[in-house]
Amino acid sequence: MMNMKSNIMPTYNRKPVSFVKGEGVYLYDNKGKKYLDALCGLAVTSLGHSNPKITEAIKKQSQELIHTSNAFQIDSQEKLAKRLCQLTGMENSFFCNSGAEAVEAALKIARKYGHDRGYENPKIVVMSNSFHGRTMGAMSVTSNEASHLAFGPVLEGLVRVKFNDINELKEVLTSHKDIAAILLEPIQGEGGIISCSDDYMKELSDMCIANKILLMADEVQSGFCRTGKWFSYQHFNVLPDVVMVAKALGNGVPIGACLARGDAAKVLSAGMHGSTFGGNYLSTSVGLCILDIMRDEHICNHVRAITSTMKNAVHSKIKDLKAVSDIRIYGMMIGIELDCNCTELVVKALEKGLVLNVTKDRIIRLLPPLICEEQHILNIVDIIEQLIKENYE
Repeated sequence: MMNMKSNIMPTYNRKPVSFVKGEGVYLYDNKGKKYLDALCGLAVTSLGHSNPKITEAIKKQSQELIHTSNAFQIDSQEKLAKRLCQLTGMENSFFCNSGAEAVEAALKIARKYGHDRGYENPKIVVMSNSFHGRTMGAMSVTSNEASHLAFGPVLEGLVRVKFNDINELKEVLTSHKDIAAILLEPIQGEGGIISCSDDYMKELSDMCIANKILLMADEVQSGFCRTGKWFSYQHFNVLPDVVMVAKALGNGVPIGACLARGDAAKVLSAGMHGSTFGGNYLSTSVGLCILDIMRDEHICNHVRAITSTMKNAVHSKIKDLKAVSDIRIYGMMIGIELDCNCTELVVKALEKGLVLNVTKDRIIRLLPPLICEEQHILNIVDIIEQLIKENYE
């Protein structure tokens, strides 16, 4: 528990546990207790803790060169950009250090794209129930009135619509002729593991193409095999103009990227955007190592297999519990919604040796490591079943 005399700003409600070691899907605290990690540092450590290949990549690069700045050519950055473009269907990449920074880059692309089209005040359509980060721009496009009131005025030029409501989107596109971009998470993570429908995404994409509006997909939480495909938008058979990634690309090493194609890839030129640390030798060499592991170990295929295990276990053991109102599973993004506030379960789960998260006060959010085996999945479900029965049945 945090010391009352701590010199750290009180911006987090920290739990009474201090982890000192991680190995695979497990974490260990300073008392030697073992925990099954079903959160992955919020979808970050998808390949588990202390992966020997990643450890070696960090060690090797740290012994050679970590940083020179983007004033110079960085070979591993070029290689990682190429790999990411191959995976996403994009054409180029801007590297940064986090998902929020990737979103900030996308917002600048959208604004400049709108100005280039002659819009005096280009608009960006954003969604209800969304989360895109905590920097000023990312916070502005996030759907959180409390943050807007606390830190406003927020970014101007935003048009807010209801997520997954195609009729409202059509009305907005009819009434506004200066929309430059539409920003969304194909699967909302912080919002409770909520996916848009196939029809919605297809119609949205068609409207963007017809009206020359940029479709910008935030894949920060849902990217890199977490849903059983490399990126969640690939489930909908659409191709965005801008894709934002981070989190799992570094498995804990800070890295983010904003990728673009077509007109969006031509918007930014030298001097318009930058990042001191973005795309440095260490983060990009680790990113390449992670993509190698995910490819060579067929992680997307593995996720599809353990997702089947997760669905079967959740539906047989949890679905019919009285307190459970809904279950949403998209690969290793799992939302178990209860009919009451269940934030207390975060600490109670820790007592049982399980790390999880509760979002929106009522939704147990699971983001397990993608390297989980069947028994790990069954253990996670067993503990959650116990928690719900002991506290709400």
